[in-house]
Amino acid sequence: MMRTSLLPSLLVACFLVTMDAQSARPRAREIGLSPGVFPPGPLNAITDVGGVKVGHVTLTEGDSIRTGVTAIVPHGGNVFQEKVAGAVFVGNAFGKLAGSTQIEELGTIETPIALTNTLSVGTVVEGLVRYTVAQPGNENVRSVNAVVGETNDGGLNDIRGLHVKVEHVLAAIKNASGRAVPEGSVGAGTGTRCYGWKGGIGTASRVLPERYGRYTLGVLVQTNFGGVLTIGGAPVGKELGRYSFSASTPGDEGAGPSTIRPRDPHEELGAGSCMIVVATDAPVDARDLKRIAARAVFGLGRTGSSYGNGSGDFAIAFTTSPELRQRFGDSKPRTRAILPPDGVSPLFQAALEATEEAVYNSLLQATTVKSREATAEAIPIDRVREILKKYGVIK
Repeated sequence: MMRTSLLPSLLVACFLVTMDAQSARPRAREIGLSPGVFPPGPLNAITDVGGVKVGHVTLTEGDSIRTGVTAIVPHGGNVFQEKVAGAVFVGNAFGKLAGSTQIEELGTIETPIALTNTLSVGTVVEGLVRYTVAQPGNENVRSVNAVVGETNDGGLNDIRGLHVKVEHVLAAIKNASGRAVPEGSVGAGTGTRCYGWKGGIGTASRVLPERYGRYTLGVLVQTNFGGVLTIGGAPVGKELGRYSFSASTPGDEGAGPSTIRPRDPHEELGAGSCMIVVATDAPVDARDLKRIAARAVFGLGRTGSSYGNGSGDFAIAFTTSPELRQRFGDSKPRTRAILPPDGVSPLFQAALEATEEAVYNSLLQATTVKSREATAEAIPIDRVREILKKYGVIK
C-alpha cells in the first residue's frame, strides 16, 4: 500500500501494481462492442490526438483512502504561453468545475486539465498554479486560470481526510504520456462508482474519413453517475437487477411506494457526476467546441444516464490546432483557417460515439474496490457478454 507522504517517484510504483491487476479485464472492443460508424485511432484513447498526454496518480492506503488525480495536458509546450481554444458545456451543474467562467468568457484554456475528488479541488488548483508559474517563460505571470473538474468519491474514499496533496498534482503532470491511457480504478477514478458498479476512468477516440478532414477526436471520462445502464441498446442494468429507481428486493417491483426501500440513495436517484474531457485536432473555435462538448454530454444518454438532480455532468472541449492557439500577450490581428459550422457535424457524431465507448471502457476496465466505507464491485464481464448476446449486440 502507498502512503501519501512518499515522494512522487514512488507513486508510479503503486500505480503499476494497480495496472497489473487491471490488465486481465477487457475493453469494449475486446468483447465485440464498437459503437457508432467511425473507426477509432490506434490507441482508441484521447492520446490519439497529437500532443495530448494523460497522467494519473492513484492513492490507495489502508482501509480508507481510495482517490487520486488525473491530468490531461493539451500539448507539449508551455500551455500558458500558447493557450488552446476551449469551451465548457454544462449538462447538470451540481458540481465544482474550477476555471469554467474564464473559459466561457475568453474561449481559451491555459493550464493542464486536472480531475480529482470534490473536496480536493482547491488543492489541485494550487498544484496547477504552482506548476504553471514554475514553467520557464512564466516568471512574471500573476494570474492563472487553473481548470479542475471533480466527482464525489466519498462513498468509497475518506474524502474528508483531504489526502490529495500538491505533490500528487505535480506528479500526475510529470508522469503524463501520449501512450495508451490506463483506465478503470485509477487516478481520479479510484473511488468512483457508475450505474451501481465500480466506475472510473475511461477513454476512446474516433478518426474521421478523408472526406471529412481526417481529424481525430478523443474523449476521457471520470464516471461516477447513475441511471439505467444500457450497452449497445441492451438493458444491461435491468438484466443485472441493479439500476436507479429499482426495488430493493425481488418481488418489490409491483409493491406500492410505501413498501419499496432503496438499496442505496445514490443508486436509487441517479445521483453522482461525470466529468468529460474532449480533445480534437480539428481547427474549430470556442463556439463550435462548446457545441462539440454538448454532444459529449448527450452521449452519456446513450449509456442510460438520467442526469439526476445530484449529478454534476460537465464536458470540457479543446482543440490542439495551432491555428486556434492564443499566444500570451499577442494583440495583433492574424489570419487563420477555421472549420465552418457546416463542417462540424462529423465531429458531433465522433463525440457521441467516443463518449459512449469511453463510459463502457470505464466500467469494463474497473476492478472491485473495497474500503471501510463500502465495496464497489466490478461489473461481471461474463454476465455482460451473455446479456449482449441475448439482445444481439454481439455474437
